[in-house]
Amino acid sequence: MAKSMSSDARKKDTREKIELGGLIVKAGLRYEKRALLLGLLIDASQRIKGNEGEKSRLIAIGAEAFGDDGE
Repeated sequence: MAKSMSSDARKKDTREKIELGGLIVKAGLRYEKRALLLGLLIDASQRIKGNEGEKSRLIAIGAEAFGDDGE
């Protein structure tokens, strides 16, 4: 049973990573260097902490991008 649960956890983790990678592609950043991608994410994480206006602005941009393809 424990082996089955660890297998399910690994599958869930793998699926989540695939979905997150898809966001990089959707954002048009597929061919950028990994260091740049990480830098962008760290910068964004710092900018949205305690800044609900910035967070809302970025959510709106993302929601619009998802709306373009029906997601």
